[in-house]
Amino acid sequence: MKSYLKYILIIICIGFGSSAFGQQDPQFTQYMYNTMSINPAYAGSRGNLSILGMYRTQWVGLNGAPTTQVLAIDGPVGNNVGLGIIVTNDELGPSNETFFDANFSYTINLDEDNKRLSFGLKGGGRLFNVDFSKGLFEDPDIAFQNNIENKFFPTIGAGVYYHTNNGYFGFAIPNFFSEEHYDGSVQQIATERLHYYLIGGRVFTINKDVLFKPAFFVKWVPGSPIIADLSANFLIKEILTLGAAYRWDDSFSGLLGVDISPKLHIGYAYDLTTTDLRNYNNGTHEIFIRFDLRTLTRRLKSPRFY
Repeated sequence: MKSYLKYILIIICIGFGSSAFGQQDPQFTQYMYNTMSINPAYAGSRGNLSILGMYRTQWVGLNGAPTTQVLAIDGPVGNNVGLGIIVTNDELGPSNETFFDANFSYTINLDEDNKRLSFGLKGGGRLFNVDFSKGLFEDPDIAFQNNIENKFFPTIGAGVYYHTNNGYFGFAIPNFFSEEHYDGSVQQIATERLHYYLIGGRVFTINKDVLFKPAFFVKWVPGSPIIADLSANFLIKEILTLGAAYRWDDSFSGLLGVDISPKLHIGYAYDLTTTDLRNYNNGTHEIFIRFDLRTLTRRLKSPRFY
């Protein structure tokens, strides 16, 4: 009975989150390391082949809560072109969505001080699966005539990304198509709306051993309030990253990162929910590992954290 009540609670809470905040795409606390999933113009901007793996488990302790896995690979091709692929798997209650996207960017050098403007396109598809037999419904006779829904949707998105050695600013629409997703509030398939993403960050030198980077990520879905993520990270001796983040009216987060070597970086984030949902879960965990295939001669003189 206790498990039954917890499942009902998670459906209600996820539904409220979807309707109040428009969260239809997966969300991340360490978005500053997973930028290509937000903006295709980021592809290749690090100047080397980069491989990222990320895992997020949200609202630990609640049955049916979201879990997300990401694998992203990108790098430059020639002087001005960047290419990348990203695979994202997102599970929520009885639904599972797998995104496959190829990203293309073209960069214009604006001056000799490494100010660059990149334009990006992405194309791919999304495998959408809902198994309603895994859910609990107030009126199971209403007619989910078919328990399992399997569909494929194409995705096309675009973005623009301005970046220097010390900062960045970008805008993107991840998918121009209105498609379908699982809506926990009504426990059925609903129409997805366009998402608009805005990102930015800046690196400040505190002293020779400490760099400071504030960053933001704003997401807007028409018909829903704006979601804003604010973060602040310190890079200490180019090895240890410590930081904090705040998602507006949702959660506080602590961030930790370690450069194992110039090529290998790992990170962890913990989210503490600030809504009423905090009484029913043990927080959110997110980990990632990034491998940069680069030589010491290509290492940035001023690490960007991005």
